[in-house]
Amino acid sequence: MRRVASASGRNTATKSESYVHTAAVKTIIGKETRNVTSVIAIQMLTYTKKSISAKELQRQLGHKSYNPIWAMLHKLRNAMGKRDSQYELCGTIELDEGFFSTEIPEEEKNKPLKRGRGSQKKTTVLVMAETASGKDDDPKSGKKPTAVKHIKMLVVDSLKAVDIDPKVKENINPESAIISDSSTSYTNFKSLVREHYSQVIPKEQIGKVLPWVLIAISNAKRTLLDIFHDIAPGYLQNYLNEFCWKFNRKYFGEALFDRLVVTAASYKNDFRYNIG
Repeated sequence: MRRVASASGRNTATKSESYVHTAAVKTIIGKETRNVTSVIAIQMLTYTKKSISAKELQRQLGHKSYNPIWAMLHKLRNAMGKRDSQYELCGTIELDEGFFSTEIPEEEKNKPLKRGRGSQKKTTVLVMAETASGKDDDPKSGKKPTAVKHIKMLVVDSLKAVDIDPKVKENINPESAIISDSSTSYTNFKSLVREHYSQVIPKEQIGKVLPWVLIAISNAKRTLLDIFHDIAPGYLQNYLNEFCWKFNRKYFGEALFDRLVVTAASYKNDFRYNIG
């Protein structure tokens, strides 16, 4: 993963302490971490491997109101997404789509329920995984990648090229190679990256051709299903932001707290919501 905007990763603790005291009011840190409760909330969010629901965090904090806790978590997840958007995936990239269960949109509730991919209960997500094959990083070798470096998951309106191509252009380095199935949605990839290896993939072979994308989708679905219920389509991206942010920093350990403090202090909060 190549970073577009450069910044030193050294002296993280010093940076986070400085941000806590000097961040502008318009950032998440400026508004949320001026009291001990909010700092503890950030700590609990980063110390758990998966995630934590707003209801559970409210209980742990002994907070009277649910809505402020829910909103604070989404502000942090929104900041996580902004941070990861500063990076490009590069090298060999597995790419596929996933369909995540979400609430039926209000405007669709009175319509007949569709089945399969077009169901109103499913939201389409473009999933990309930057892989590594050790000494042999050639997709033509047919060898299964030995590791996954970074991932991105992006909600898309449809599987049409007009929706997919901009996401690929924004998030994948043009010198990369993409491995995907032979979907007609991906026909323009050759003009967007150095190489595009597409093939018809039988259902039983997906785990061999696109192993890390499949693992990422399965783990994300399991995490969301275990912790959250009835996710609204409009908020799914924030939950995916958290999953990817933690996955991409899986070896950071306790340093995740400092990283999230710095992240929250670095971006202006633009999360808007309306809880009826």
